[in-house]
Amino acid sequence: MSSAADPAAGDPAADGPAHANEDHVDHDRAAQVRRARRQSWFGAKKHVKTTLSHPLIHPLLRLAAPRMSRERMGRLPAPRELLEVKATVADGEFVMLRPDRCEVAKELYWGEGRRPDLADAFAIDLVVRLSADARTFLDVGAYTGIFTLATVANHPTLSAHAFDMVPPVVRMLRANLVRNGFANRTAVHQAGVGDPSLTARMPSVDSGSALPSFLSSDMEFDDGEDVGFLSLDSFTVEVEGPVVMKIDVEGGETDVFAHGQSFLAAHRPDMLCEVLPNGDGPTLEEQLQPHGYRYFHVGADEVSERSRIVPDPGVRDWLFTTRTPDQLRDAGIPVAED
Repeated sequence: MSSAADPAAGDPAADGPAHANEDHVDHDRAAQVRRARRQSWFGAKKHVKTTLSHPLIHPLLRLAAPRMSRERMGRLPAPRELLEVKATVADGEFVMLRPDRCEVAKELYWGEGRRPDLADAFAIDLVVRLSADARTFLDVGAYTGIFTLATVANHPTLSAHAFDMVPPVVRMLRANLVRNGFANRTAVHQAGVGDPSLTARMPSVDSGSALPSFLSSDMEFDDGEDVGFLSLDSFTVEVEGPVVMKIDVEGGETDVFAHGQSFLAAHRPDMLCEVLPNGDGPTLEEQLQPHGYRYFHVGADEVSERSRIVPDPGVRDWLFTTRTPDQLRDAGIPVAED
């Protein structure tokens, strides 16, 4: 999760672009507020979830779940007495704690160890396959760590760096790593990745029905703690290549790359990157083209090469890589034919 400074701020000659950017930011913040309200059902979700997770009620929910789509089923609450769930990705196994609080662990419960949404499950498989020869994995916007856990579980010599800005989420991330014995192989950073001169205030305590999975630095909180940013460039020498990355920063990916050009030049990592429907495709292309990147849209069971980065509201994941389609196929990744 990252944020970019407004380059026109304080420049009287740039009033027009600055106002346009402010309108865009205001629109994004309004959309995030609406999303937060929907996720909480205007305060009712916590109470409904408590009822459906009750040991006497939950068996009825299990009977009804098979009639739902896989995506809807993954949104149902897990039983409140369940402390952890087991996951299997490729040849690796791990557990995730507190499915009553963690959105991803809850999905694993309903998916019997896999994320129910096929595209989500394929994205994790994709990162694991890309990491077969990697030495370092960077999880930018890690949430509670499923990509880190899956990648480290499958590749015993791999080390990882996991970044998230939200203190209660970071606490759960650390707990998952300790529970699986991966803490000594993963450096956890309570920080964003982007402009190192910026900070953002994040809530230090979460009292919602689940740990928040959608917060960005553009959202404002009256109470909490100030969290800083680290530039991707600051890890250029620190990490050992080859490098694979996952980036999920709620629209801040251009800021990640703006402060990561030296890193990209040195390592040219394979990157799974979420691009929101209002993402800035042209800027992403400008940032990636100098390093020889190709763009692949990630579907439910294969990737498809694209000549441009055009955000898709239905499928948000992209693979940015310097590998050719044949090289991806050699790595076991299905690529759509032209």
